[in-house]
Amino acid sequence: MSDARNVLGGLLQICSVSPMTGFGRDGVCHTGPQDVGSHTVCALMTEAFLDYSLERGNDLVTPVPEYGFPGLKPGDRWCLCAQRWLEAAEDGMAPPAVLDATHERALSKVALADLQYHALRTPDYPSQEYPKA
Repeated sequence: MSDARNVLGGLLQICSVSPMTGFGRDGVCHTGPQDVGSHTVCALMTEAFLDYSLERGNDLVTPVPEYGFPGLKPGDRWCLCAQRWLEAAEDGMAPPAVLDATHERALSKVALADLQYHALRTPDYPSQEYPKA
């Protein structure tokens, strides 16, 4: 999986190791046959998105230690299901996407133009490390 590509065609970058994200909890939005949700969009959590997700029945805030889930807060990066991210985008609630850490397979559900429109803009988040693509 080390040769996985991102939506920009480059090597897939780390999304987050604190909290540890990814379907395999390896910090990267890798995917495979067991990942039926396609956790391929690396996104920067916002309070608005976390509230939106909770209202739709997906609690990303409450820790679930037995599954190694710390609970998320605004500013965390997390590998989201591509379809969930798209639903949020369609409802005007998409969290910013980290393009170089978003797996190319996200493009089977989400248009690159939509990801680019909602891409993380580093001046808006100066405290976030954002490697250049």
